[in-house]
Amino acid sequence: MEREIKPIVHLCLRAHWEAAQAMGVYHSSSLDEVGFIHCSRPEQILGVANSYFQGTDNLALLWINPQRVESEIRWEVSDGQVFPHIYGPLNLAAVVAVSELSPDVDGIFRMVSKPDKVTKSPKIDTPQN
Repeated sequence: MEREIKPIVHLCLRAHWEAAQAMGVYHSSSLDEVGFIHCSRPEQILGVANSYFQGTDNLALLWINPQRVESEIRWEVSDGQVFPHIYGPLNLAAVVAVSELSPDVDGIFRMVSKPDKVTKSPKIDTPQN
């Protein structure tokens, strides 16, 4: 029986994700500032979003297969919880899906939707008008 691989997630501005696709690798500002890319377990992302991105639109939620990440991942304590941190750039092949995360009209994030399916192309799923 195969063990399910639990994804980790990273929240960023959509423009930063689009730039990463053009460059072929994702490199967050925190990698330069503190030496790692902040990630979370999916059940932690609402707290992260409300602490650091409250009221921000145009966010991309990267769903990452930790087994595909080429840089080191360390699980470290922050604010009384354990979070995954990626110590190096994120290779795009590790991103198995991307979805949007949007706040409610009051700026609070209340719901995370898992992507319907894993995609080989790491593009943002956007609703069609």
